[in-house]
Amino acid sequence: MARPPVIVDHLGRPIERRTLTEEVAGASVTGVRSILSTHPTTGIAPERMASILREAETPGGASDYLELAEEMVERYLHYLGVLQTRRRAVAQIGVEILPASDSPADVAVADTVREFFDRPTLELELFDVLDSVGKGFSVSEIVWETSARQWMPARLIHRLPQWFDFDQDTGARLQRRGDGGGDWRDLEPYKFVTHVAPAKSGLPIRGGIARAAAWCWLFANYGLKDWVRYVESYGQPLRIGKYHAAATKEQIAVLKRAVRDIAADSSAVIPEEMVVEFVTDTVSGAGRSAVFADLQRYLDSQISVVVLGQTLTTEQGQSGSYALGQVHDRVRRDIERSDGRQLAATLRRDVAMPIARLNHGPDANCPHVRIEREDRADLDLVSRALERLVPLGLDVSADQVRALLGLPPPRDSDDVLKPPAPGVAAARLLAAARAADAEDAIDAATARALDGWRPMLDPLAGPAVDAAAAELERGGDLAALRSRLPALLADMDADDLASALERLAFSARLSGRAD
Repeated sequence: MARPPVIVDHLGRPIERRTLTEEVAGASVTGVRSILSTHPTTGIAPERMASILREAETPGGASDYLELAEEMVERYLHYLGVLQTRRRAVAQIGVEILPASDSPADVAVADTVREFFDRPTLELELFDVLDSVGKGFSVSEIVWETSARQWMPARLIHRLPQWFDFDQDTGARLQRRGDGGGDWRDLEPYKFVTHVAPAKSGLPIRGGIARAAAWCWLFANYGLKDWVRYVESYGQPLRIGKYHAAATKEQIAVLKRAVRDIAADSSAVIPEEMVVEFVTDTVSGAGRSAVFADLQRYLDSQISVVVLGQTLTTEQGQSGSYALGQVHDRVRRDIERSDGRQLAATLRRDVAMPIARLNHGPDANCPHVRIEREDRADLDLVSRALERLVPLGLDVSADQVRALLGLPPPRDSDDVLKPPAPGVAAARLLAAARAADAEDAIDAATARALDGWRPMLDPLAGPAVDAAAAELERGGDLAALRSRLPALLADMDADDLASALERLAFSARLSGRAD
């Protein structure tokens, strides 16, 4: 019986097929991989925070830091919001599988890999893999199933990061806790999706956003507690009980209980001779509430910058315009593109390559994995540019325009939009021109002002018209008529026409100044 070919992972380690279908890094009730948390943030102080961050750099000492990162997400709502926004933005893009070449063998390999990524639970699994954005790394265990002589991942199970740590020698190779607790083991080949997403260069354990955001979370936690105490103290009026100098201890005790009961029950009973006053303006404390709000807003904005690379799409009501928000949103798209490319490289190495080699042999060419949102051009901007440049002689192919707008080419059976016939287009332009002429305000004003223009011209042109008619009766000598015209100027009356033109000029000046 022929032995199956030897398959090695990207590090050159041979795989063990019998371990692929088993869970090797699951939780255990009595073992070292427990789901119970030590809750390191309980009563945390700056000294303890610094200690946790220092311990995370030591071998096997990252557990408290990773649990701190988890509790930050649970207890800092703004951090939770922006972090899941960044993770879901990439998880929802979708995964595109491209064959290594056009050869039938490579296309078949790509089709096999594509079967796994075409699954309804993929988005949630990718969201878990992107837990590395906050903590710096994430580990998901692959549980394989084999049927019809085909190997395919059945599940990607997210494992708690505190069950893993980086090796002591390089600080870059992930290991898992052994069942004994004190030992650390290298991860089995083809069994894990290990995604490292550093926010900065250096050791991976120091590359997570949670490390940078930890101090903001601590100060925001302090600020929120102080704000709550402030509201508790100044959110209701100060109650002052007054008693007479001759009051007994029992009467004073009754008054104390009354003041306390008013705060708790909004009601109390006191003797008639005693007084309870409510003072609403207490040491001008109301004006200091803005200090807590400003601190919280500042810390939130810093978290937004760290996680999303900008603030205007999260704090839109505080500052900035829509145009600036669009610019900042493009900065966020750069981060999204980088996250998508890093995730695609991880999935190609830890998922696509194992599927390809387990099903098509150790020499199978791994297909390419692409996770990237295609940029779409501004439709209005492209339309205006084409409208101006094409008539000037710019040659643009329809395929190029479709690519800019993200439109696929039409199929033979599709109804295709067509431009109107030349006669229809000309008729529309003519109708639009006539409508514009009819609605022109200056033309309308001119028509009203010159209404009855003939009576205004008769006194001016009348003497010349009469002289021309008389000359025609005598034989029509044009030279004689021309010699008589200078003498007729004294008889021409231009007062009516001049008055109308003055009114038009005056109206035009008023209209211009009004505009």
